Amino acid sequence: MNKTELYRRLYELQDLKYRDMQIRIIPSTDPESIIGVRTPALRTIAKEILRSGEYEEFLKELPHRYFEENQLQAFIISGMKDPQVCMQELERFLPYVDNWATCDQMSPGIFRKHKELLFEHVRKWIRSDRPYTVRFGVGMLMQHFLDEDYDPRYPEMAAGIRSDEYYVNMMIAWYFATALAKQYDSILPYIEQKQLDPWTHNKAIQKSIESYRITDEQKAYLKTLKVSVQK
Repeated sequence: MNKTELYRRLYELQDLKYRDMQIRIIPSTDPESIIGVRTPALRTIAKEILRSGEYEEFLKELPHRYFEENQLQAFIISGMKDPQVCMQELERFLPYVDNWATCDQMSPGIFRKHKELLFEHVRKWIRSDRPYTVRFGVGMLMQHFLDEDYDPRYPEMAAGIRSDEYYVNMMIAWYFATALAKQYDSILPYIEQKQLDPWTHNKAIQKSIESYRITDEQKAYLKTLKVSVQK
């Protein structure tokens, strides 16, 4: 599928009301770059491109013109079966990721079986000066390293990040809220000892309180740990 054919298909799938909603909730992306194609349709196209095997040129054509092309790239990478090729494409693409939607919807399943390779890169990503690379790294730490592969060193990595970027701090808060649900006793000291910046600290507590995986007793105690945030 060449670019002309791809653009024609994307515009045939355009939903203007959906486009308006995306413009509101993805403020970091140029509104002119958003066509307004719903995610299930994009996933279908990405699967078709992946099955065809004719995606190498598309993946190399960076930066893309449209947000939807970035979404397609994220979904194609997420469906790759070769861990080395997948990581190579991730490294190539991450510098061009400029919004939370593309960042969060890119989730290569292949790394469930190749966590050593993933962790090696996570350590580098969270030290990046690119906010969405950091967000992606923390997201991978949350997705793949909070269950049987959990290690107490991992939350130290997330807690050590300091950023002025809203979308980085929101992901850190999400990480600690999820970590509290899965590894409560291990993670609670990070909240009790206030090891996160105040905004992220409070946001992690808020998200934990909203979670059905946190008990009422735990929620009541977490509420007592909120801190004042200077404006």
